[in-house]
Amino acid sequence: MAAPDHSAAAIVIGGGLHGSSVALHLARAGVHALVLEKNYVGRHASGVNAGGVRTLARHLAEIPLSLASLALWKDIENLVDDDCGFEQHGQILVAENEADLATLQTRLQTLSAQGYIHEQWLAPSALCERIPAINPSVRGGIMAAENGAADPYRTTLAFRRKAESLGARFREGVLVKRVERVGRQWSVSTETDVFTTPVIVNCAGAWADRIASQLGEDVPLEAIAPMMLVTLPMPHFLDPVVIGSGRPLSFKQRANGTVLIGGGRRARVNRDTNWTELDFHALAEGARVVCELFPHMRQAVINRGWAGIEARMPDDIPVIGPSIRHENAFHAFGFSAHGFELGPIVGKIIADLITEGFTDLPIEPFRIDRFALGNGAAATGDSGR
Repeated sequence: MAAPDHSAAAIVIGGGLHGSSVALHLARAGVHALVLEKNYVGRHASGVNAGGVRTLARHLAEIPLSLASLALWKDIENLVDDDCGFEQHGQILVAENEADLATLQTRLQTLSAQGYIHEQWLAPSALCERIPAINPSVRGGIMAAENGAADPYRTTLAFRRKAESLGARFREGVLVKRVERVGRQWSVSTETDVFTTPVIVNCAGAWADRIASQLGEDVPLEAIAPMMLVTLPMPHFLDPVVIGSGRPLSFKQRANGTVLIGGGRRARVNRDTNWTELDFHALAEGARVVCELFPHMRQAVINRGWAGIEARMPDDIPVIGPSIRHENAFHAFGFSAHGFELGPIVGKIIADLITEGFTDLPIEPFRIDRFALGNGAAATGDSGR
């Protein structure tokens, strides 16, 4: 029998935002999980992303989850005892040319046919009035007024602290090497210890395919490292987050005046060594897009850049839900560079599956076996990338 500190009602593999959220929601339901994190909480994607709280431009399959998660974000301080730096200034998907304009109009028609009204058209004049610094040649955009941004590292730590206050345990610097079924229990082996639990949750991010493979559920996961740049402080010119439609761009100004520039351009990565190397050619291309959309940014001074390792799936939507092969095993990974906003609701979904046996939200498109079944796309609709 395992020692008391080597057993738990559930073990969560991975201590990023989604793993911490699972631990919190389980603790709220009276289930005290043990979270095993190979580095430290927030080391990779969860702590170094752009912090976008975005329902805008989501894949159709993600929209119900993103809207449900936004409801939790609006009450985030009551959930984790911290406002997480969450601000609602909206997010805008910008059309720069006729092709972008046609794409956005088609999207609005698709959303309307599905009964969604959270994305609204902004005419060019309205867009320029809202963001005077933007290039006046823009052709309009789509806005989600209730969207915004939060501090990713602060948010991840807030979920961890709240989970711990309710009885969850976290162990950092613990690499899970092997997961196997032993009778009615799961045996989770690390480099130095063996833990036992009736329930496991795979939230291992860019390393989650290795855990899934041990369950006989191979997935075509790609480790990616989206890059970010941040400038020195500038005079205030922007409230909403701006997203590019035809070209990759995520652009926002923080309260301290610094400007955060992302959009999915990727660093070189080796997940086995936790190594990333910035691609300066790609960063220069991103900076050029920024300067064309916001001409005054030519005077900006870049302070630093970074990249965090995360998982991308071929259809750009995550794996969320139960194992298909095993009872009491669950997955939440592969958020493909847009998982931050979903963190609160994904934790609740997994906790509900564990404690109640079901969730009210539609998670069928996120089944882990969708690739093995030959379903290269989990649902129809634009990926919103």
